[in-house]
Amino acid sequence: MPASRTRHLCSVAAALVLTVTGPATAASATTAGSDAAGLREVLFVGNNWDGTADVIRSSGDFAKVGRVNVIPDKDQRMAEITADPVKWIYFMAIRNSVGEGHDQFADDMYSTPDGTSVVVSRPSFADVVSIDLATGRINWRFPVAGYRADHMAVSPDGTRVAVSASTANTVHVLDIDTGKQLGSFATGDKPHENIFTRDGKYIWNMAIGDVNTALDDPAWDWTKGDRRITVVDATTYKQVKVVDMRQRLDAIGLKDFSDAVRPAVFSPDESKLYFQVSFFNGFLEYDVTADRITRVKTLPKNPATSEDRTTWVNDSRHHGISMNPEGTKLCVAGTMDDYATVVDRATLQEGPLVTASKPYWATVSGDGKDCIVSESGADQVTAIDFATGRKVTSIPVGDHPQRVRLGHVQADWAGPSGS
Repeated sequence: MPASRTRHLCSVAAALVLTVTGPATAASATTAGSDAAGLREVLFVGNNWDGTADVIRSSGDFAKVGRVNVIPDKDQRMAEITADPVKWIYFMAIRNSVGEGHDQFADDMYSTPDGTSVVVSRPSFADVVSIDLATGRINWRFPVAGYRADHMAVSPDGTRVAVSASTANTVHVLDIDTGKQLGSFATGDKPHENIFTRDGKYIWNMAIGDVNTALDDPAWDWTKGDRRITVVDATTYKQVKVVDMRQRLDAIGLKDFSDAVRPAVFSPDESKLYFQVSFFNGFLEYDVTADRITRVKTLPKNPATSEDRTTWVNDSRHHGISMNPEGTKLCVAGTMDDYATVVDRATLQEGPLVTASKPYWATVSGDGKDCIVSESGADQVTAIDFATGRKVTSIPVGDHPQRVRLGHVQADWAGPSGS
């Protein structure tokens, strides 16, 4: 590892970002697991390849509530892209690399606290839009720096969204109602996941580096770029801490592991971070206060999964991890191994392997009882009981579901007018 990749903690004390009470979730701005006055709690399922978001009940039978077209301006955006050679090159590069031959129209989404709009990041259009849930029209549009928008996070009070501009190594923080940029900050290469701390004071960003090259052997890991966790003050957007997992992995003898931190989830008291890395069928536990990796969990391999790393989508092996509200169970999406499983947090013993087709994300139902996994290969989402680890039900959705987020709509909403 070149010396330039060696990171150190910033002068701000680590305790500054550690003395928080728990992770932020989309539901934390309102009443998790129940409907607020005049609102219905739902799950938004982003169908990345067809540019829609299915809206389903947040618990119980997970029945469909409605559907939103998140690319109502597709013709206008395509006209702009085809008129600009550079934008066209990036548009096609997204289609032929991370898009697996498809355009990426719905990566991430969060509803506004009043349930009137949904904010969506659209990778192929390099923007974030707010869509009026009553009319289906766009309220505002924010073009991100560079040529691709990626994962988002919402602040605990629901007023701000942070979005990764993956080709610009930047995270924008926007006012959720107006789309006005409130601030931005620099990251490592290819910013990916964002997490607000529960008190809303800090944002953690995970940069995953170049996941589209064929240099996937551990010997070439250094070519993947500057991969690190960047922690910033969510008011000033100034960096307060950097965590380079390369150093922490090397310290426990995992020199062949990638240091590209993928999906991650905090324990309820935010003392531990559980995260996935590129190419690994499992996850790691990081003690935030001690600043070290404390446990490593290897999950079963699917014998049918190719050992050729270049065949794994965007360097993923497992991509998607969530935790039940009590902090006793983890739910893991075994993306390339075609299963999902619930893991006991104390013992790290996995439960039944629930067959799933390229599961791409894991989140928690509104009532906290189930893990919800998006099966991008089967165009459905599947609920798995945290208590038993068994499948509850599957619900058909659109083409290539990825991110699934809790949110709210108006109590009588059944889709935009005219849809």
